[in-house]
Amino acid sequence: MFGVRLLNNGLTTACLVLLGHLKQSVQKHPKRITAAVASVLLTGGGGAFAVASLAPDPADLPVTTVTHAVESLAGDEPLSALVDMPGYSLYRSDTTRSADTAESLLQRLGIADPAASAFLRGDGLVRQNLLGRAGRSVSAETSDDHRLLRLSARWAPDDSGYFKRLVVERKEGGGFASRIETAPLTVGSRLAGGVIRTSLFAATDASNIPDGVAVQMAEIFSSNIDFHRALRKEDRFSVVYETLEADGEPLRSGRVLSAEFHNNGKTYDALWFQESGAAKGSYYTLDGESMRRAYLTSPVEFSRISSGFSMRMHPIHKTWRAHLGTDFAAPTGTSVRTVGDGVVDFAGVQNGYGNVVYVKHRNQHVTVYAHLSRIDVSKGQAVEQGQKLGAVGSTGWATGPHLHFEFRVNGVHQDPMTIAQQSEAAQPVSGASRATFNRLAANMRVQLASAAQFQLASAD
Repeated sequence: MFGVRLLNNGLTTACLVLLGHLKQSVQKHPKRITAAVASVLLTGGGGAFAVASLAPDPADLPVTTVTHAVESLAGDEPLSALVDMPGYSLYRSDTTRSADTAESLLQRLGIADPAASAFLRGDGLVRQNLLGRAGRSVSAETSDDHRLLRLSARWAPDDSGYFKRLVVERKEGGGFASRIETAPLTVGSRLAGGVIRTSLFAATDASNIPDGVAVQMAEIFSSNIDFHRALRKEDRFSVVYETLEADGEPLRSGRVLSAEFHNNGKTYDALWFQESGAAKGSYYTLDGESMRRAYLTSPVEFSRISSGFSMRMHPIHKTWRAHLGTDFAAPTGTSVRTVGDGVVDFAGVQNGYGNVVYVKHRNQHVTVYAHLSRIDVSKGQAVEQGQKLGAVGSTGWATGPHLHFEFRVNGVHQDPMTIAQQSEAAQPVSGASRATFNRLAANMRVQLASAAQFQLASAD
């Protein structure tokens, strides 16, 4: 008995010592002890889950088979009849190129149809109006095995408000037929915007804005912005413009309806508006001030300037002399227009100017248009701002096609850009039209803001 008591006392003492050590360990390393306990519990639980199975053996479960009759989707027809059922149609659009052949056009449209290719090559309407005609909108409908079902090409030949549609269709009995249709164009509008990185045309190209819209913007804001020398990187613009559409596809751009341009920290805006009873419309700021000046800044459409108003080496005489004017580089035949209202003072050939036109304006102002390939006006004829005088050429002392333009005040040569920007503006919107104008301006502000937001989202 005494030995048993000693043994119990010894075990008790050992257990107490062990508990004391455990207590100290827990106090010193609580996180380690917690992780160890969790690991043991998870391992034990996992092992128990792995070996414990309370479900019955699947082999002992009864098996029941259920059958139900389903009516065939083919009805009384055999399944083989489904092979002859018509498939789905595929649609694709593209734009014609000047080097297009029947084969190259059909290949871009995803069509593999030798019969269609042979028809296009041999059909007179197709050869005359489609093949080799660049820039025409084409759409095609094909079967699921890429055979041509219908092909349509659209173009607007003039400013009549109508477009032509060439249609090629597969006939029920086999083969194809073609026809030409005429339909009215519909007018729509589009919002767009861009950021200047290098040039205006590069920015509009990046935003898929037509060149005609870029040219209009340059002319609209020309009295405020020198698009040849004053554009800055990160300048930005928003524009709302008309589109002329055929079957929902835009064929060409129309008039700029409103625009906003941020240039070098300043913001300029414009809105097209025609007052009630007026013969034609004009551009105004969104506050109603006219943007029409007495003179245009350019006698040709916005283009690259080969040399500015400065001293230069004369290309013929090879000596330094004052180049009293501005040379506008442009292809031969490009229309030249008068920058302001006036009367033709001279139209003919004159020394180094070659074919030249002088226009006399009020206040002893005279403009000169030289090196023309042709002259379309005569002496004494009254001309209005923007009216065609002739075409760009290289007559006289010229090494290549360009327009030499001068602006003289009392016989003294002046910088035409400076004169144009300082010329007086036309009358603002009249009081009678102010309410209508303000409603239109408010609507255009919303559209321009939307175009700007879309442009910023695209840039991000």
